[in-house]
Amino acid sequence: MYTDLIGSVELTASAAIVIAALSIGFAPNSTTRLRVIVGLSLWFILVAVLSATRALYYEGGTGAPGLGVAVVLPIMVLCILVARIPSLREGLQHVPLWLLVSVHTVRLLGISFIILYASDRLPAPFAPVAGWGDIFVGATAIPVAWVAYRRPTDARLVLWIWNVIGAVDLIAAVGLGVLSSPGPQRLIFAEPSAAIMTTLPWLLIPGFLVPLLFAVHIGIFVRLARPTSLHV
Repeated sequence: MYTDLIGSVELTASAAIVIAALSIGFAPNSTTRLRVIVGLSLWFILVAVLSATRALYYEGGTGAPGLGVAVVLPIMVLCILVARIPSLREGLQHVPLWLLVSVHTVRLLGISFIILYASDRLPAPFAPVAGWGDIFVGATAIPVAWVAYRRPTDARLVLWIWNVIGAVDLIAAVGLGVLSSPGPQRLIFAEPSAAIMTTLPWLLIPGFLVPLLFAVHIGIFVRLARPTSLHV
């Protein structure tokens, strides 16, 4: 379908933007920057392979449990890596907060959920909640990033509110997606199911973009917990 082709292009471009922004923001030198780019790119390729082979599809694959691991495990790994590797830990303390916020503008592509819902390829309430939630967070990321850039000392409350909304939106989207997917955990039986989220290209959202962006939310929370970090 055309939506799948367009989705592939949009999601690949979004991933490239986020990878580039984080590698520049986190890496203090070209060597570390290259390592970040390679590591995130290999992760992206792995998810693409899982998508193409339908390894997480409910028929013949791991289904919702596998998808849950694909979402949660990368978040844990990213947090551990940033906490344990000095260069990344230092990078988190110095990356501009406006940059961490601005990468979330890619969530404007939440319009894809709305299109898939309108095409009867995703169910409610999963698609409308995930779609409009992402659109809101992506659109507000622009003015919030501007405030963080121009008036960092006055941005704390705005950043806290926006960051909580953004993180909760991702949690709600993943939860509704799992509950709408085939398997013993399914509690929402609206048709169609959310099974296409484990196929190409849509697995790139829960398997790559969601964990990466949620980890960015965690990074923002860490920075907000330190008053002096707003001046960076």
